[in-house]
Amino acid sequence: MLKITQQRAEKIAKAHACEHCGEYSYKKLVVKPAKPAADDELKEAWHAVKTCGVCGLQAEMGIDDEGEIIYVN
Repeated sequence: MLKITQQRAEKIAKAHACEHCGEYSYKKLVVKPAKPAADDELKEAWHAVKTCGVCGLQAEMGIDDEGEIIYVN
């Protein structure tokens, strides 16, 4: 069972600045439950794909079931 909700995972993803330009504005944000393989290997509960509204960088983020960011690509 997931400890944090999808809404909470979205807030966590939005609160993380863009890795390229440092802005907090995203033109697209998709947060979905992690795939079972990622859940087993990385302990990822939520997978976010973000597109920066300023520089256009597309980044992926993994969030665990306690709300901690475990990776950003």
